[in-house]
Amino acid sequence: MEELAIKRKRLKMRSMRRGIKEMDLILKNFADLNLNSMSELELENFENLLLENDQDLYQWSTGQVDPKKEFVDLIEDIKNFISNSGGLSC
Repeated sequence: MEELAIKRKRLKMRSMRRGIKEMDLILKNFADLNLNSMSELELENFENLLLENDQDLYQWSTGQVDPKKEFVDLIEDIKNFISNSGGLSC
């Protein structure tokens, strides 16, 4: 099984290189703040989230569309992050 430290680094890199700039910024900043405190199960859920299409992620994160049920809590955390910390800032 992959060490958690290595998994966190890999997920951070995947968060930064999404495809659309808005998701790069949101997920990179969210990952910077949250990856180190996530449990193994939360990291697995975040990894699964990163497999989703950027357009869907953006719509979920901005509240335009309801997320898949397995991501509801994580997307809520991301939405809170955006509203509390300016998640789109560079």
